[in-house]
Amino acid sequence: MRIGLGYDSHRLVAGRRLIIGGVEIPYEKGLLGHSDGDVLTHAIIDSIIGALGKGDIGGFFPDTDPKFKDASSIDLLKEIAGLARKEGYEVIWVDSTVIAESPRLSPYMDKMKEAISGTGIGRDRINIKAKTNEKMGFTGRGEGIEAQAVCLLGRAQG
Repeated sequence: MRIGLGYDSHRLVAGRRLIIGGVEIPYEKGLLGHSDGDVLTHAIIDSIIGALGKGDIGGFFPDTDPKFKDASSIDLLKEIAGLARKEGYEVIWVDSTVIAESPRLSPYMDKMKEAISGTGIGRDRINIKAKTNEKMGFTGRGEGIEAQAVCLLGRAQG
């Protein structure tokens, strides 16, 4: 078994869609990023890459590559989940936390799990939590959103 830790944060800006966990959430701002800026999916990607011992998300999807401009992070996660399978591993468990003062994310959690499970990670192997930062720091001031994830990989059976 292998464990990986992932983290991501992006600034909230006007004129962008807010995508978290592969789900578009109605909000007056979105996350600034080279791809769609999906902090939750990026943290999960980083946790899988970390568990594989293969660096980080920037090594696979550099923000200097125009190919990834406005890319769907769910598509990127699908690629990394496939890499884990190719390396002989399966995702046993993902536990994640999104930290945001607003918008309220609980109404979208099931849709996020559904979107993430479309990458080949079993829906019953994904946990997502949402927290505020109690008005402290950049997330507390509403300047950005961050996410953390931990992934447990195990050798694929069969």
